[in-house]
Amino acid sequence: MKRILITGGAGFLGSHLCERFVGEGHEVLCMDNLLTGDLANIESLLHTKNFHFIHQDVTEFIHVSGRLDVIMHFASPASPIDYLELPIQTLKVGSLGTHKVLGLAKAKGARLLIASTSECYGDPLVHPQSEDYWGNVNPVGPRGVYDEAKRFAEAMTMAYHRFHQVETRIVRIFNTYGPRMRLNDGRALPAFMSQALRGQDVTVFGDGSQTRSFCYVDDLVEGIVRLLWSDESLPVNIGNPSEITIKEFAERVIELTGSNSRLVYADLPEDDPKVRQPDITKARELLGWEPQVDLASGLARTLSFFQERVGTA
Repeated sequence: MKRILITGGAGFLGSHLCERFVGEGHEVLCMDNLLTGDLANIESLLHTKNFHFIHQDVTEFIHVSGRLDVIMHFASPASPIDYLELPIQTLKVGSLGTHKVLGLAKAKGARLLIASTSECYGDPLVHPQSEDYWGNVNPVGPRGVYDEAKRFAEAMTMAYHRFHQVETRIVRIFNTYGPRMRLNDGRALPAFMSQALRGQDVTVFGDGSQTRSFCYVDDLVEGIVRLLWSDESLPVNIGNPSEITIKEFAERVIELTGSNSRLVYADLPEDDPKVRQPDITKARELLGWEPQVDLASGLARTLSFFQERVGTA
């Protein structure tokens, strides 16, 4: 049994990781300041003996009694709405928060995995994106607060790995979806599904020709867990390489929900990536991992969650 600290553990991805590790019999400490996380995401775990919730901001001093075997740093606003409304908090958790968990990992002799992002690649000039691509990021644009926070987090993580010999892992997460996403998340699936279920117009930014590659959350979690227990310290892409245009994705959601919604178009946000597709060669070769859930199946699994949330919102 491992003793595992998960920062941002009440968030979308963090809560699924908490559930996975508790289910495997590990002791899980979930740390979250609930800025974008939600206790409802971990409600089923709150009375489990090997699960503990700590209400704390990871950018402040962190003290955890006893041993720690693993730290997973998933604390961060992660959607365009969040990091545009919370730019300072986004930068702080990527810099100060990462520094705090790295210091804790060093002190405890723990292995640390940080959640990075495909946004490190910016609006890419290379397609698909492999880990050796350095990206095309606007550091002073509105999205720069998230992109650069994660790029800094990667740099600091590698510095602790090289200088202090901390065991570190870096996962670059591509677009992920599934139950527990927030209705007002601002990302494509929550926006499209919420609008379609309410019979509202479904808003597509730009002309909808920009592409994304959507990975179901269970597949993502499996890839992250395999990376955690691997020997790879350099970044690894985890995502679904099946690419789809945003317009087609919106149409698939409308069809799935049986909605009469129609597509409407709005201006494309500044620096919005035109393409996004992971090269997962490294994950396949090193981790024996690739996604198993196709888009149709994943959307069907997600629909009931959004139907319930929209019905009570």
